[in-house]
Amino acid sequence: MKESDVRKIRKAMEKELDAKRYEHTLGVAYTAAALAMCYGKDRDKALLAGLLHDCAKCLSNEKRISICEKHNISINEAEQKNPFLLHAKVGSFLAMQKYGVTDQEVISAVLWHTTGRPDMTWLEKIVFVADYIEPNRNQAPNLDAIRKLAFQDLDKALLWILKDTLDYLHAGKMEIDRMTQKTYEYYCMNAEEGDSALSADADEKEERK
Repeated sequence: MKESDVRKIRKAMEKELDAKRYEHTLGVAYTAAALAMCYGKDRDKALLAGLLHDCAKCLSNEKRISICEKHNISINEAEQKNPFLLHAKVGSFLAMQKYGVTDQEVISAVLWHTTGRPDMTWLEKIVFVADYIEPNRNQAPNLDAIRKLAFQDLDKALLWILKDTLDYLHAGKMEIDRMTQKTYEYYCMNAEEGDSALSADADEKEERK
């Protein structure tokens, strides 16, 4: 996508979103771009996904449900109880249909930026993390530590965010999308396997001495 197209989308977001959500969107977009540069990934793709991640956030619940019903977009149990959760699914649809995005990586990053999913792509991880750590955020616990970690080990930062999110939802007895739980369990397992591999490698090196 050309730089001029990105500028058009940024202007469109300024019109579609309220002032606070637009500031958040810019924060996510530039944080995602910074993370992409840190890890040697496509900066422009990260910027675009960040700009679009909340493009359906300011729609009414009724409008989000209507779009889903009209275009056969599935609504799970958690989303039925809390239709605001649909903004990611509807946002990915609007990214294609309204804003002309054809890049499947960008569309997928918008789709999974709220719940995450097992085995996320680099772009999905970056937008998910950027949404949590962008500079306008100030309420979540451990933010300073997670912000630092995000530029050192993206997977560890992702896992920490998932844990804190689930802890927050459990504490408030709020509805939890099963995909968030599945994502947390997946990255917990990966972290444990990684630690086991490192430990085995260290033991092997010790035996060679």
